[in-house]
Amino acid sequence: MQSTVPLALERSYLLECDSPQPGGYKNVVAQSHRSGARLDAFYPIDRDRESAVTSALALPKSSLLTSSMVSEIMSDTDPLPGRLDRWLAARGADLVAVRRHIHAHPELSHQEFETAALVARELAAAGLQPRFLPRGNGVMCDIGTGDRVIALRADLDALPLPDTKDVAYRSTVPNVTHACGHDVHTTVLLGVGLALAQLEQQGGIGGRVRLIFQPAEESINSGAPEMISAGALKDVAAIYALHCAPQLPVGIVGVRSGAITAACDAVEVRLSGKGGHTARPHLTADLVYALGRVVTEVPALLGRRVDPRAGLSMVFGAIHAGEASNAIPSEGSAKGTIRVLNRDAWREAPDLVTQLIKDVVDGTGAKADVRYTRGVPPVINDRMASAVIAGAAGAALGAERVVEAEISMGGEDFAFYLEHVPGAMIRLGTGIPGAAAGMDIHQSAFDVDERAIGYGVRTMVHTALAALASPSF
Repeated sequence: MQSTVPLALERSYLLECDSPQPGGYKNVVAQSHRSGARLDAFYPIDRDRESAVTSALALPKSSLLTSSMVSEIMSDTDPLPGRLDRWLAARGADLVAVRRHIHAHPELSHQEFETAALVARELAAAGLQPRFLPRGNGVMCDIGTGDRVIALRADLDALPLPDTKDVAYRSTVPNVTHACGHDVHTTVLLGVGLALAQLEQQGGIGGRVRLIFQPAEESINSGAPEMISAGALKDVAAIYALHCAPQLPVGIVGVRSGAITAACDAVEVRLSGKGGHTARPHLTADLVYALGRVVTEVPALLGRRVDPRAGLSMVFGAIHAGEASNAIPSEGSAKGTIRVLNRDAWREAPDLVTQLIKDVVDGTGAKADVRYTRGVPPVINDRMASAVIAGAAGAALGAERVVEAEISMGGEDFAFYLEHVPGAMIRLGTGIPGAAAGMDIHQSAFDVDERAIGYGVRTMVHTALAALASPSF
């Protein structure tokens, strides 16, 4: 959704790239302006004009995203969609610059100190009062006033993967990249916060919105419980989030009531027993045979012990036993994941899986040690929260751009918040026109159509305001 803006709002600039700095990066390179690098103020940005957009590998310590011009753009009384269009026309390119900066300087789970500092700096420059987590790698910030809070969450961390893209904003950190879109999530929420701050200054937003910038979504010991312990859900009536979806075209959002992602746990089975010669298996506890039974029979048995509507899936991804073809080993192991869409089935899974493994191994003479590691619960979107965000997305983008999201068997620690308060996560279309088929998250070449940032900001601003006005929470 584009809107025209005065030519006076057009700017020409290009941020220059600084060289990577050993031992971490610092946001100390001031923005430089270069004539001849025209970037018009219309938003969304056309990826074909990428060379005219900043590579954004360094940002100044002063705020890039706030200025008096924003107040002028947001100060009229036009309907919200038009006001947001003009705000994004003036600030859309700056948001892209922030996203590219974060993408070029990714930080792994629990190490998101510079990313959190960038977020806090921009929020403070907008007159807000961000609060760091005790370790400094996460941020919370409230906007507005009131006893009831609507929370919006983004995740900050990157994945331990190499960045194989040939782009100016390619990761400068070896074997670390934002292959899941958390750089987009962070940028969208930052844009939402700055837009809401302007609306609050110019008449109020009808309540209080809490921005949650969370560390360590990709880690087994994830950051959501840490945020909750730090007070992220205090007074919260409902919480919302979005996630990049390269399967959806840019400009489309996917909404779903009920389960949208699965619980994800890990299981490791270690077997031990008497080894020996393959010519005399009857004198051994045949561990290879026993492991074979575990990886084939246990998943099949689960399908007979759990309601199929629970969507439980057990898949092994690693198995190891022995080295020689003519020797039965005395030790072996198998590692896999348990995924399930139903909360009750997830709660019962550890005891059931452990017992089935031991029952299957028992007749082989081997001894089984089962290590079951809890991951995250399933994300179960609240029905009313889903209705609110679907309506808000329709108001922001047009009803034809809101589709039903598919269920994913991937895990998401946003589920921890939904164990406490109602809420919903949606899919934000980031598909790049003409991109190779099969582009997915958690791939080294993952990238997004950056126009998605504007669509995300529009959707989440509308959602926050609609949720504040809703009597459902």
